[in-house]
Amino acid sequence: MTVDASDVFLDEIVDKMQPDMLQFHGAETPGRVAEVKARYGLPVMKALPVSEAADLERVKPFIGIADRFLFDAKPPKGSELPGGNGLAFDWRVLAGLDAGVDYMLSGGLNAGNIGDALRLANPPGIDVSSGVESAPGVKEPALIEQFFRAVGTARDNRAA
Repeated sequence: MTVDASDVFLDEIVDKMQPDMLQFHGAETPGRVAEVKARYGLPVMKALPVSEAADLERVKPFIGIADRFLFDAKPPKGSELPGGNGLAFDWRVLAGLDAGVDYMLSGGLNAGNIGDALRLANPPGIDVSSGVESAPGVKEPALIEQFFRAVGTARDNRAA
């Protein structure tokens, strides 16, 4: 995950980490995303903040450029983090999204709400972070296990 990263920083990431995909969480424009995608020959994921259906309009300029999107809750006013704030948004707004848009759902997901998120948004992928942490940046194995159990239960309920 990067936020408005420079070419020098991205060079370092690609050289040292050899990622399969680059993830952008800043104010990157479609032009910048296309430039970086061409420079490294890697697929890209563009994170976009969402709080209402109108926010999904921001996807359109990135169609055909970003390979995947990450929809995260808009950060609260004054937050220094573009994501990872542990906030959810109304997942029902994703019902209006073009079916051809590949995305991951993020934002405030945890064992207590992942079933609803999967039922309401039916996302092709999910991204969880703070929902499995005991403190900022500290992943808690028991919370991770609870989260995956809840995903399994949601999947089983859907199949039934």
